[in-house]
Amino acid sequence: MATFPATPSAIKAPATHRRLEILDLLRALAILAVLVFHYTFRGAAGDDAFTTFSLPALAPFAKYGYLGVQLFFVISGFVIAYSAENRGAIEFGIARIARIYPCFIICMTLTFLATLAIGAPTFQVGLTHWLANLVIAAPALHRPFMDGAYWSLIYELTFYGWVVLLLATGWFRRHLDTIIVVWLALAVLNYGLHSLAIKHIFLTDQSGFFAAGIVIYEMYRGRRDATVKLLLALATVLAVGQSLEYAEGFREHVHAACSDAVIAMLALAAIALVALVLVVRNVPLPSRTIAAAGGITYPLYLMHQNVGYMIFNRIGGAVPFAFVVIGTTVAMMTTAWLIWRFAERPGQQLLKRALRAMADYPVDFIASLKPERAPMPERRAKPRAAHVFATQSLLTR
Repeated sequence: MATFPATPSAIKAPATHRRLEILDLLRALAILAVLVFHYTFRGAAGDDAFTTFSLPALAPFAKYGYLGVQLFFVISGFVIAYSAENRGAIEFGIARIARIYPCFIICMTLTFLATLAIGAPTFQVGLTHWLANLVIAAPALHRPFMDGAYWSLIYELTFYGWVVLLLATGWFRRHLDTIIVVWLALAVLNYGLHSLAIKHIFLTDQSGFFAAGIVIYEMYRGRRDATVKLLLALATVLAVGQSLEYAEGFREHVHAACSDAVIAMLALAAIALVALVLVVRNVPLPSRTIAAAGGITYPLYLMHQNVGYMIFNRIGGAVPFAFVVIGTTVAMMTTAWLIWRFAERPGQQLLKRALRAMADYPVDFIASLKPERAPMPERRAKPRAAHVFATQSLLTR
């Protein structure tokens, strides 16, 4: 396969990682779509229904809300490429772990406690369940996720792992175009192979969305060459194909009819919306409000699903269900804001310091093993001969 040229050296990355407000609003849109999908449709759909309550009037629209996750994946591709700029592998890895893990532990533990309190009989957990979820990938330890929404975290962490590896080898920036082409080709190849190993290792059922986000970041940096435009077109076509393939299993699972045309249009919209960063740099809304809207999306995503279903099962029949949905949404958003405002950021700072200390320890330890050099003896000036002083005396007369 021909090697594409590396990113042109004349293109400079943004000097600082300033916050892109449009991405915060898109995160809010994505979580809203997912929340409506879960609360008004998914909970009562399929053979594995978690509740008997739903809002059938919203089903024709709400059933497509799961594609909010694909919007998150496009955003992630952009943000991770942005975050990796001018960073080494260790620094990038520390930043991503600190971003993901503290909030995850808080939300997972709150979900665990809520399940103990009000989850039975539909939701039941034990201490081993909580312990397994500490590693996020609980199914690897033969325990289910504390909340079904965690599946997308495995995709995110796998993506981060590949970026760390590529940063460590220096390939992420030097051979980015070639990497994307190979990644997309693997996805196409796996359409025929149907290999679960390739799917899980290379994310071949969602790679088009991640790759589109990366390429959009390349354009945000200033690239407008034919190669980057071709890569975006290829990633977009693949993303649409992946969304249609995913929809086949989704229809069977929830017993719902979904339009391929609508799914394709929404997949295209997810990529087009993130591409707005190329033309929209400022949003005419208060910056603090936008930051809060983006900030609560992660804890809200982690907490809303199972806890919401538990609330529905407890009080769904006591008052009109639409009011239950609204009240639960407000409660979940308030909880997410409290976590973001008072717990998540201190947790991130604490974990960053701990991880940096751990990363520095091997270097400091190796340095301590090197023997110290003995100080060099001081050289004393030799007394000059008498005839030298005599000569100097004659010259100065």
